Amino acid sequence: MKHTGAIIGYGGMAGHHVRSLEGYERCRFKGVYDVDKKRLEAAESEGMTAYPSKEALLADDEIEFVLIATTNEVHKELAIDAMKAGKHVICEKPVTISSAELEEIIDASKKYGKIFTIDQNRRTNPDFLLMRKYAENGTIGEPYVIESRVEGSRGMPTGWRTIKALGGGMMLDWGVHLIDQLMHMVNGKVTNVYCRMYSIQYPEVDDNFRLTLLFDTGLTAHIEVSTNNYITHPRWYVLGRTGTLQIDDWDCKGKIVRNTEKEDIWEEEIVYTKAGPTKTMAPRSKNSTKTIVIEDESGEPYNDMLPVYDQFMDAIEERAPLKITAEQALRVMKVMEAAFRSHETETAVNTNI
Repeated sequence: MKHTGAIIGYGGMAGHHVRSLEGYERCRFKGVYDVDKKRLEAAESEGMTAYPSKEALLADDEIEFVLIATTNEVHKELAIDAMKAGKHVICEKPVTISSAELEEIIDASKKYGKIFTIDQNRRTNPDFLLMRKYAENGTIGEPYVIESRVEGSRGMPTGWRTIKALGGGMMLDWGVHLIDQLMHMVNGKVTNVYCRMYSIQYPEVDDNFRLTLLFDTGLTAHIEVSTNNYITHPRWYVLGRTGTLQIDDWDCKGKIVRNTEKEDIWEEEIVYTKAGPTKTMAPRSKNSTKTIVIEDESGEPYNDMLPVYDQFMDAIEERAPLKITAEQALRVMKVMEAAFRSHETETAVNTNI
């Protein structure tokens, strides 16, 4: 059965949804509504219906679900309107700009009996899955620090992302993905949040941030998003009790260095460096570590949208429960709110999320 959907907000991300689902047998997009007439014309040129209004789209009985891909500040209103009209909803991230708004959506989903999910499409990114595999399979021992970074040097994209009222800024744009990845991975609660944000180009919003999360499992996560880094860090850097994991970039090239000997017996000789004498930072002997080169081994072309829509269609057809739930998104939203409070108060914020 092929389910029929429509799109509210036909910008760049909505276009990515459409292109990613070409040839997908489980759903199709019939039409689009957007306040920008040029986008409606673009949709028509691609063979889709251009609805004259939101109300006209929601009144179409053929439409079973709606993709909301507008700016962030109207997600709540549109999601509730769509569910009230009898449509299931998939919403672009961040799902809302506050946890209170998301709680209203959750209430509406229960009230109207409709499926609501979010495009958290980076849970299946190859770099994340590769990091998770080696962090969890014992290769480096128990991880106690995970560092996750997304960095660029061209500055933050212009447009709505620079406007606070529209839900702009890197925390809501990229932070939502990186936090979601780690909270999806770690079976524990976030107990402490510390964050510093920077407005290098645009005064209203953060275009860089440094975020530290403490989990009740003992794990520390450090998340950075920067738009003016001219020398980048590795995408992932993980410290385990018996080794270190590094993944350099989106191409999943990386390595693991693990110890083969404990080597905790210190010789009397002091190692001399340009910084002076040291024992603590002395290099290990050559035979006490092993280097393992790692890379993505799937060999398959990657489509980030198919897993999102598969779990959405499964829920609509009552085959399986949602894998990406509003309740999960609510935890991520509360972490981001704690991050904003931490920055504003210049203190760490205790949490139970």
